[in-house]
Amino acid sequence: MTPDQIVSEMTRRYVPGKVPRALTYYLSIGEHKYTMKLSASECAITPGKVENADCVIKSDPAVFARLVIERKAPGALDIARGRFKTSDVSLLALLQDCFR
Repeated sequence: MTPDQIVSEMTRRYVPGKVPRALTYYLSIGEHKYTMKLSASECAITPGKVENADCVIKSDPAVFARLVIERKAPGALDIARGRFKTSDVSLLALLQDCFR
């Protein structure tokens, strides 16, 4: 899947009511940059970077697709080889629960 296909799928699969408060994620998926805002009722993703994100995720597209589409956490090799990085592990875990 391309990064644009992944984020399109994410908005379609969002499960309302999973986040305890409004959250902003900065997603760097391959060469693509997105700002994702989650609220109790919606998931809004726009192209571009946000400066004050609650969580920053930098990922290879295939690793990110497994995370949000298949709900499989990045493996130790993905992290060791730099294919996945995050600024907040707890918000990463919450992100997995937000998409069916």
